[in-house]
Amino acid sequence: MFDRILIANRGEIAGRIARTCARLGIEYVAVYSDADAGAAHLAGAVQTVRIGAAPAVDSYLDGAKIIAAAVQTGCRAVHPGYGFLSENAAFARNVIEAGLVFIGPLPDTIAALGDKARAKQMMRAAGVPVVPGSDIASEEIGVIAEQAQHVGYPLLLKPSAGGGGKGMQVVREPAGLAAAAEAAVRLARSSFGDGRLLVERFIDRPRHIEVQVFGDAHGKVVHAFERECSLQRRHQKVIEEAPAARLSAPTRQALIDAAVRGARAVGYRNAGTFEFIVSPSEEFFFLEVNTRLQVEHPVSEAVTGLDFVEWQLRIAAGEPLPLAQEQIACTGHAIEARIYAEDAEHDFRPAPGRALAVVWPHDARVDSALVDGGEISPFYDPMVAKLIVHGADRTQALQRLAKALDGSAVLGLTTNLGLLAAVARDADVAAGEIHTRFLDEQIERLRHPAVPDGAPACMAALAWDEDTRTVARGPWSGAAGLLDRRALVPQAPAGMLMAWENDVPRHVAIVAASEAGLLVRVGNAIGAATEGRAALEGSESCEPAPSLLRVDVAADCSPRGIRHGRIAGHPWYALTHGDAIELQVAGWHRRLQRLAPADGGAAGGDQALAPMHGVVVALQVAAGDTVAAGDTLVVIEAMKMENAVTAPRAGTVAEVHIALRDSVAAGQVLVVLQAADD
Repeated sequence: MFDRILIANRGEIAGRIARTCARLGIEYVAVYSDADAGAAHLAGAVQTVRIGAAPAVDSYLDGAKIIAAAVQTGCRAVHPGYGFLSENAAFARNVIEAGLVFIGPLPDTIAALGDKARAKQMMRAAGVPVVPGSDIASEEIGVIAEQAQHVGYPLLLKPSAGGGGKGMQVVREPAGLAAAAEAAVRLARSSFGDGRLLVERFIDRPRHIEVQVFGDAHGKVVHAFERECSLQRRHQKVIEEAPAARLSAPTRQALIDAAVRGARAVGYRNAGTFEFIVSPSEEFFFLEVNTRLQVEHPVSEAVTGLDFVEWQLRIAAGEPLPLAQEQIACTGHAIEARIYAEDAEHDFRPAPGRALAVVWPHDARVDSALVDGGEISPFYDPMVAKLIVHGADRTQALQRLAKALDGSAVLGLTTNLGLLAAVARDADVAAGEIHTRFLDEQIERLRHPAVPDGAPACMAALAWDEDTRTVARGPWSGAAGLLDRRALVPQAPAGMLMAWENDVPRHVAIVAASEAGLLVRVGNAIGAATEGRAALEGSESCEPAPSLLRVDVAADCSPRGIRHGRIAGHPWYALTHGDAIELQVAGWHRRLQRLAPADGGAAGGDQALAPMHGVVVALQVAAGDTVAAGDTLVVIEAMKMENAVTAPRAGTVAEVHIALRDSVAAGQVLVVLQAADD
């Protein structure tokens, strides 16, 4: 076994590998970019090495710097983690040539299977079913169009060198082919350094099921059963589970057998994942091989009781597989939810920033490197954490996932926690009626917060109660239990607060306040709370009848000052931050501020602003151009996603404040418009 390795990754990925190293007594060296100086993944490393500037191309994708760091710090091997250089055959080869061990498959295997066209040919030769489509990968529009004619519509454009669904485009008719191909080529070039695309038949409403395999240097191959990854959004996995739900036993066995057969055919070594799509009739096709550990590997670890990183280390050190196939069992059901820094209420735009406070549940596995004060950088993937639960069966696992999500909070950032909580409790998900388009089709239903209007402002007032209690006239008439019905009136005898809720004005009437707590009203919502308990009663005299919100308030989570409880049955967390309240209700982020936004702080009708930090990858207009409302002006890439900035109204482009490849900050003015007749 190795005595010291270098972990060529960051964040939760590096932390995951480090935990296994620490358990096995293996020293590890951590690397970091300028954006990650002082990051949590550096803790516990025997040495840390700066490898460059914040952009990944200058640091985590610079293989020469990483190899030099490994050699200089006396490491015997390099673990690439997942992402970055983990599937880069040239990097793996350079590691070996430097006299180190690459903890992963052989470079030739990575190269062969990383080329999706070649991988399809190899799997077809091994008797593994493949999706009908081209075996030629190209970034030439003419070649792509010719392949599309043979495949037919609807079709799928897929980067040959890619993974994780990035850059994939569904094209349903010839008229949309050119624009989709250009976008896919551009994103493939920026993400993978290779813009070539494959054209494949589009299988409508398929399931995405993958098989975990391991191979050693002695010719042995085993599997660790299958995972279901059908709950995706725009081809990005969101929730994964093991084993797959509602899959017939014959199909399950055929999938596993195909994966093992394919792995043996290519002499596979170390950890790998064979991915398949499964039609509604359970016809399945090979999709690709991920020649690395998968993001979702914890669910397979949970049902098998194995440590996959330990298996990787032992195989790379030349040891035989730790267990034979008959010694690997699948027990119970496990589910993983990926928590992303993204705004589900605004088309899932990336939401980088700093987490003021982080709360994780105690009864679930959490793979994360985010801590209080930690930052989600716009330079890297937006994933914040992975939440993993295990149950005796799928029903229990879903229940435990919902509970774990209720016990999670990331204050200061906008995340997808609210969406995940809605998915975990969805009836169709519970019934296993899922496919890769499920979230995209149901997203409007799932991404609207199931929280009564006015609840966030009520919670903000209650969280601000240390200030508002000073205006109290006396104790509540119902302090012993229920509130006096006569108190539920529109007036504000104890004062009024004005707050901005995500830039929407809210007026909060303080009906009563005392040392015991508060009774507040926002529009037609009434909230009341005392420390440790809450009491509400309706008022028959109020017309229309108010929405009564039962509010439970727990004690502060000292010393961090986080308040938490439930409102109308939903979990909430609040943290005072200057003149603002960072609030999370049922997983949905709200920021309330008592001060009005600065003049010009909001976007005017004549300005197109950057919605997030990022890099300009396309500039569609120049000064003097005429545009219509909704026309794309600029495309910004952030966290490996492209985001179109559109014209707020029709007019003429008066000023363009940025250039191609410029880095921009959230709120920065990009383009200024004027009326066409000005």
